[in-house]
This record gives sequence, C-alpha cells and structure tokens, in this order.
Amino acid sequence: MEPLSASHKQSLEKATAAYQANVGLALDYLAGRGITASTANMYRLGVVASDAANLGDERYVGRLSIPYIAASADVVALRFRALDESTPKYLSRSGAAPHLFGVSCLLGDSREAVIVEGELDQMTLTQMGVTAVGCPGAKAWQPSWRWLFEDFDRVIVLADGDEAGRDFGKTMVQEVGAVMVELPAGEDTNSIYVKYGPEQLREILRAL
Repeated sequence: MEPLSASHKQSLEKATAAYQANVGLALDYLAGRGITASTANMYRLGVVASDAANLGDERYVGRLSIPYIAASADVVALRFRALDESTPKYLSRSGAAPHLFGVSCLLGDSREAVIVEGELDQMTLTQMGVTAVGCPGAKAWQPSWRWLFEDFDRVIVLADGDEAGRDFGKTMVQEVGAVMVELPAGEDTNSIYVKYGPEQLREILRAL
C-alpha cells in the first residue's frame, strides 16, 4: 500500500475537521447506539452537512463521518454511515484503500486483543476498556494485517450472528489463530451492548 501524499493527508484532515464541527447532529443517534459524546470526540466523528461537504463528498450529505486515524494521528481514510435506514449502510470514497479501524489501540500493554466487524463495535469495546480493532466489512480483511497481532498472547474475534459474520470469524481463526465467539443470531457487539449492557459483553469475554 503506497503512503498517502502530503496533499491527500491535508485534504482528509480538512474534511474531518469540517465534519467534526457538525457532530452535534448525530449525538442522538450515537447515544441510541451507546456511544458517548466523549467517545465521539475522541474518534473525531462528524456529520457531512450540505453547507460543509468537501468537493466530491456531496453524495455523503447527512451521513456520519468516521475518520480512520493512524497511530501517527494522521487521518488516512473516511467512511460514511447512514443515520437512517438508507442503503447502502456504509460508503467509502472511490479508490480508498482498506484500513483497520482503531489500530492505535494495539500499541497499549494488553496481552489480549479483540477483532470485530465494524467501527461502532470497536468503539463500543474501547469504551469498556477492551483492546479492540474493527475490520470495515466481512470481506475487507487484508492478509498483511495478521502481523499486527503477532505479539499478543490471545486474539479473540467476536463474530456477528449471521453467515457473513461466521465466515469472517473463520477467516480470523485461519489468519491470526483467533479464538472465535459466535454471537447470537442477528446480534453484533454493539447490539448486545445496547440491549444487555457492557456486563454481558464482559461475561462473554470472561467465559473464554
């Protein structure tokens, strides 16, 4: 993967800052998903408002802006999530390379890491103090990412309760030797957090 040019980084930073200024438009939605205002600020979440859309981002107006922030603090990508029932649920800029979400979390001293599918799932676990990263889609995994997990004593994958989630979990078992936890049908990490609270997720992780 080629490094981003300085101008591309500047463009991503400019867009992130502009959209972050409108994050208040998404706080009710985020609260409904159990994501606090503090977490939204930490992750620099935002909303693409019609009067603030960068050139080329007009199709993302009204969507949640989710910046992918590298360990260097540089924004390396943006994804956009619908705040309603619009489809597709997620959109990325054309030609954008895939990245793991929350990768800087792996720099801590934890000996255990959790892999989930999606940004909101990763944020949910981070709020709980769990070292986790999110893969942007069940089919987005890149083989080179397995080296990020070499120094962990144990890697867990919380597989969404659907066919795609199970397939993703099996891929993580093969790629990084993860311990797979298949969540109940129709559930993911965030939905369990919202319905049953963080203690239910802690119980799932403690049971391994």
